[in-house]
Amino acid sequence: MDFTKYQYPQIFEYKQRTWPDKKLTKAPIWCSVDLRDGNQSLEIPMTLEQKLKFFQFLVQIGFKEIEVGFPAASDTEFQFVRNLIEKDLIPDDVTIQVLTQSREEIIRRSFESLRGVRRAVVHLYNSTSPLQRKVVFNKTKEEVLDLAVFGANLFNKISADFGREEFIFQYSPESFSQTEPDYAVDVCNAVLECWKGRKSIINLPFTVETFMPNVHADMVEYMCAELKGRENVVVSLHTHNDRGTGVAATELCLLAGADRVEGTLFGNGERTGNADIVTLAMNLYSHGIDPGLDFSDIDKAIEIYTAYTSLPVHPRHPYAGDLVYSAFSGSHQDAIRKGMAVMKTEGSGWAVPYLPIDPKDVGRSYDPIVRFNSQSGSSASAYILETNYDIIIPKPMQRDFGPLVISLSDKMSAELSPKDIYQLFKDSYVNIDKPSQLLNWKEQREGDSCHLTGTLLNGGKEIAIDGFGDGIVEGFCNALLNALGLKFDITHYSQHALESGREARAITYVGIISDTGKTCFGVGVSRNITVSSLKGVLSALNRMIE
Repeated sequence: MDFTKYQYPQIFEYKQRTWPDKKLTKAPIWCSVDLRDGNQSLEIPMTLEQKLKFFQFLVQIGFKEIEVGFPAASDTEFQFVRNLIEKDLIPDDVTIQVLTQSREEIIRRSFESLRGVRRAVVHLYNSTSPLQRKVVFNKTKEEVLDLAVFGANLFNKISADFGREEFIFQYSPESFSQTEPDYAVDVCNAVLECWKGRKSIINLPFTVETFMPNVHADMVEYMCAELKGRENVVVSLHTHNDRGTGVAATELCLLAGADRVEGTLFGNGERTGNADIVTLAMNLYSHGIDPGLDFSDIDKAIEIYTAYTSLPVHPRHPYAGDLVYSAFSGSHQDAIRKGMAVMKTEGSGWAVPYLPIDPKDVGRSYDPIVRFNSQSGSSASAYILETNYDIIIPKPMQRDFGPLVISLSDKMSAELSPKDIYQLFKDSYVNIDKPSQLLNWKEQREGDSCHLTGTLLNGGKEIAIDGFGDGIVEGFCNALLNALGLKFDITHYSQHALESGREARAITYVGIISDTGKTCFGVGVSRNITVSSLKGVLSALNRMIE
């Protein structure tokens, strides 16, 4: 890799910058360019029917401005615009936008596509950067400026021949990010002079993302300060993602004074794509700012997007990816579990470690938040059992169960499902009846003491058991000691209901320690609380002697 062929770019510095001290308090004007910038970058462009369905979905999400195509590029593009207008498919509060180069035949064709429209943005552009001027067009600064003015004046002339149509004019110095800022100001002001008295949009495209986001912000703040009649100008952004900072650059440029953002769902677009409006909008949402766009059903957005673009959404995509509300790290899982528990009791505002938003806000459930593989901690399996099966494993037992889950995950070389973990829990702890099984028992109270008698099936032989204790559990433990000669003490005992109602089952967790220091846990489950306790003790003992 020969890095010496590249030079550090000459950076524009705006010493009067104020954007670092500002914060975003409201959403910008959003303009989707999915149907033009996103569509032209697809291997197989959308059909007319697909474009219409995508358009309707963008409206449903809440976009009020939608660039619908480049009508002079093809009959298909032209016909799509005509269908929207002639079939009255554009809601009253939605403005469509079309794009045109500064060439007379293309400008005329673009306006013709809009005949009869209620309201539309007509977007004029020509390239202004030194590289484009020299390599592509072989034109001087003066010639490039004259081309922009030519298109702007033609907009005035052609629009005057229309009737009720309302046109909003927009100009883009294409490759603004690589254009000398003072020259970009000259070109934009020349265009605005042609459109004097008309509210207009100046769009600043980072056609190739060249600098770090802070430099782009300086350029935009400079433009906002130098544009004539700024009060009548909407400053718009059109950011690409060549450096992987399209979202960051857009946000900083909004701080710098921009009013409007052109972008696409999930960052679709040429090369590395456009600014991702899903991420931009949800970033605002996560700070308590109404984004003006509705992504409450993020899976529907993914379904529409993938079906019509044939592009995937990355599993780690912010807010939308399959894995973004999952945690495999043990410490992360423990923090999420504790945060969710606090949320249930306090319920004021969202504050869960590692989860910037509530997954339910985008139509996701809590089920996949914590998942288990060989990198997960013991608390992860406990969380999964609690949230999926209402099994609340005591803390000491979590340390016993965790290694079993990790061992199974290693053996399977795969992520374990909640069902896998539940089955392992039952197989390892619940109602273990080998080598000993309690066939029957009887409790008698003698003063403050409990006398338990019964029959134990051990190694295929029936053994009579008999023991006294302050309660039935202690009586059972002494009966087992008398019958089997095994010495052990109970180190943990807890119990709760698995369900509610008269038919609810009780689950009992029992930890024991032998006279040699070996510890084991067992679990009993039964609709009878006493049976649950006895099964828990016997399950722990069976695990100890197996």
